[in-house]
Amino acid sequence: MAFQPDLPAYLSRIGQPDVSGGPSLDTLQRLVLHHAQAIPFENLNPFAGLPVSLALRDIERKLVRDHRGGYCYEHNLLFGAILRALGYAVDNLSARVLWNRPDDAITPRSHMLLAVRLDDGPRIVDVGFGGQTPTGVLHLLAGLAQDTPHGQFRLLRDDASWRLQSRVQEQWRTLYRFDLQPAYQVDYEVSNYYLSTHPDSHFVTGLVAARPVPGGRLALQGRDYAEHRLDGPSTRRRLATTADIRAVLRDAFG
Repeated sequence: MAFQPDLPAYLSRIGQPDVSGGPSLDTLQRLVLHHAQAIPFENLNPFAGLPVSLALRDIERKLVRDHRGGYCYEHNLLFGAILRALGYAVDNLSARVLWNRPDDAITPRSHMLLAVRLDDGPRIVDVGFGGQTPTGVLHLLAGLAQDTPHGQFRLLRDDASWRLQSRVQEQWRTLYRFDLQPAYQVDYEVSNYYLSTHPDSHFVTGLVAARPVPGGRLALQGRDYAEHRLDGPSTRRRLATTADIRAVLRDAFG
């Protein structure tokens, strides 16, 4: 039987955004922002040596019923299923991550994002890129700086591929490169197995959590916890004990 998401439970989990207007741009924008702010990005399962299932029923149980978070595949597979249940036309895509790397680096297709087809053209949606998750809906147009609740993003066109960039401290930095070729569950399963089990995977070797909040972003990397404000300086502190880490995961990331 095909998976049918529990829409009432999901909407309750992300704070009951208004979806009464049907599959519109306004509704999509509300869903993206509420999802990103309610469900954290985190890698606790691979860091603890636990499996990461991409079965939608397992993802729904983890992110919705168990009030956990996850990484890109979990976030965007669930979000895509929700959008389809609400009547949106959605394509699954994959990307090569370039964050903190040269723009011409050759990296694996290890990230998932979504293309949502609206009447006036496709939009790019990604609720699972950690500390730089876009909290808005991005029109697939080259070179246009687009405002979101958490800063500006833009898309650049390189022949058949695109690059997504975010504006960080007045500099444009590339998140990833992607094209519009559809990706499939089997593609994600292969990458997910590497990311969640390989001893060299950064999700296995280090603890990561991130969540956008009104007015800023929260980020945990190992023992380093930061609160980045949109209108002011960041605050940072080193977490000295395991109890401190547990408290931040509970209180800041839910």
